[in-house]
Amino acid sequence: MVSKADKAKMHELYIELVKLQREIIASGLKLLILLEGRDAAGKDGTVKRLIKHLSPRETRVVALNKPDSRETTEWYFQRYTEHLPAAGEFVIFNRSWYNRAGVEKVMGFCSDEQYHDFMQDVALFEEMLCNSDIMLIKYYLDISKKEQKKRLDDRRKDPLKQWKISPIDKKAQKHWDDYSEARDMMLDRTDFNFAPWYVVDSENKDAMHLELIQHLLSLLEYKDKNEVLLSGDLNLINPVRILDLKKDLYQ
Repeated sequence: MVSKADKAKMHELYIELVKLQREIIASGLKLLILLEGRDAAGKDGTVKRLIKHLSPRETRVVALNKPDSRETTEWYFQRYTEHLPAAGEFVIFNRSWYNRAGVEKVMGFCSDEQYHDFMQDVALFEEMLCNSDIMLIKYYLDISKKEQKKRLDDRRKDPLKQWKISPIDKKAQKHWDDYSEARDMMLDRTDFNFAPWYVVDSENKDAMHLELIQHLLSLLEYKDKNEVLLSGDLNLINPVRILDLKKDLYQ
C-alpha cells in the first residue's frame, strides 16, 4: 500500500520530469536511459512511471524482440543505433545491447567469441555515444531469488500479465547463479567513468520507483529544478564502484 506521503512525492517528481523534458526539447538535448536487470525485476513498471506524464511525441520506449535472420548477420550494435535519441528526445531502452552480456551469454544464444568481442567493443561504442552529446544513464535493477520466484509465480496466475510470460522466464530460477556471475562480470567490466552503472535494489517496487526517478533527476540540470525535493537520501541505488560484486547484491 502506497502511503499518502509517497503519492504526494511521486506527484512532485512527475512535475520535475515534465520540467526536465521541457528543457530537453528547448535545448535540443539527447537523453538515453538503459534499464537492465533480472527477469521480473520491475523494468516494465519503471518505464510506465517514467513516461506517465511525458509527451509521447518526444518520448520513445525501445524494447526490441530477438534479432531476425537478417539482423543476426549485422554488426551487433547496428539494430540499436537507429533507435538512439535525436535532439529533443528522451529515449528509454527496456533491455539494450547488454542482452549479449546477460541473457545471450547465460542461455548460449551467442558464442564465446561474440561475447568477448562485445565486452571489448562496448566501451568504444558508449564513448562514441557520449562524445556525440548523448546523455547516457545506465540502471541495473536487482532482486532476491525469493522475490523473483514470487513475481514469476504471480505472472503465471494473473490473466493481465500473461503477455509477460516467456520461455526465458521458466529458466530464470534454474540459472540464478549463472545470471549472477554474468551480471557481476558485466558490471565490473562495463562500468565506465563516462557511462557508469547504477545498481538499484528493486525488492520494493514502489520505493524503487521513487528513488530511481529522484536519482535520475538529481543527475541532470534543467530550469526551475526543485533541489529540496531531490536532496533526500537514496538508500536503494548505488554506483557499482562501492559494491562488493563477489556476493549477491541484495540477499
